[in-house]
Amino acid sequence: MANTFTQLYIQLVFAVQGRANLIPKAHKEELHRYITGIVQDRNHKMLAINCMPDHTHIFIGLKPTQSISDLMRDIKTNSSTFITNKKFVKSKFNWQEGYGAFSYSRSHINAVVKYIANQEEHHSTRTFKQEYLSFLKKFVIEYDEKYLFEWIE
Repeated sequence: MANTFTQLYIQLVFAVQGRANLIPKAHKEELHRYITGIVQDRNHKMLAINCMPDHTHIFIGLKPTQSISDLMRDIKTNSSTFITNKKFVKSKFNWQEGYGAFSYSRSHINAVVKYIANQEEHHSTRTFKQEYLSFLKKFVIEYDEKYLFEWIE
């Protein structure tokens, strides 16, 4: 796109269907590489990724040639098929409907990358639900509880 200049940094957060702990640590790096390939094939820049057993954080430099919703559809559809075909889980794998997309300025890149890299540490003191609700509050996003992820308590 000639004469189009952007600087769009987006953190994407999405959960395993039913918030089950289905992403095995043994396959985490392989899944990171696969999802990174999806992002890069669509000409976005992967800045950070961390798949927890029940959810995933991705931080990208977004190109304006694809909408966030189309990118999320591609990531979720293709990675679900990949996880199922690789037999990372015993049954068919699915991501839960919906996702969070949070924008950052260039000055926040290092902090967000560090935050994503330290997910295990963050979740030793707070749940995914607490984390996700804190994002909604921090970014002043109005929401209806009935449309949030299904939470396992």
